[in-house]
Amino acid sequence: MQSLVETLKMEHLPTHSKETSMTAKNLSTVATDLIEAYGNTAKNMIDAYRAGGERVVSLLEQRWNKALRESRSELTAETAKNARAAQLAFSVYYTKGLSLTSSGAQQVVNQLVKVAEAGVERASANAALFEEKTGVNTLSTIAQVTAPGALALSKLAAQIEQKTADLAGKIAGDDVTTVSAKRTSAFSQRRAAAAA
Repeated sequence: MQSLVETLKMEHLPTHSKETSMTAKNLSTVATDLIEAYGNTAKNMIDAYRAGGERVVSLLEQRWNKALRESRSELTAETAKNARAAQLAFSVYYTKGLSLTSSGAQQVVNQLVKVAEAGVERASANAALFEEKTGVNTLSTIAQVTAPGALALSKLAAQIEQKTADLAGKIAGDDVTTVSAKRTSAFSQRRAAAAA
């Protein structure tokens, strides 16, 4: 009885060569690019969340200040001062929470992308080693067959990545300060408000 390796060799299937190895490597590269595109898409959505949250804070500040101006004549000086301080404290804490959650989400996405890419690299290396040791090129054949589909999926993911980047930019607008900019503490804002 013949072994599987001998049977495959007798059927004149291609043996392990640089060409089949390159196809497996190309599939690995496409898969890594796809993972990176999904990671960037997730980061774009996190940026959109952050920008949207900053926009909400900005709108709330504007409405609060407008309401405070309109009711200023009915309020005592101390009540107006306390209302302004409360609004500043809310804005600072909300913005800090927004920054922490979005930064945490960014870190999670970064780690997931690293782990997934390492897994693809490891699988590619193991597949090449398996084929080299056994002489069976099934994995390279599968890589050759799936590479065009994976490449098309990678192109689609790149388009989605670009669209989410555009969406995040539209949400951010021109007047929104990004969280990466240095924010002043609640204490500093209260001191500045008291001095004004």
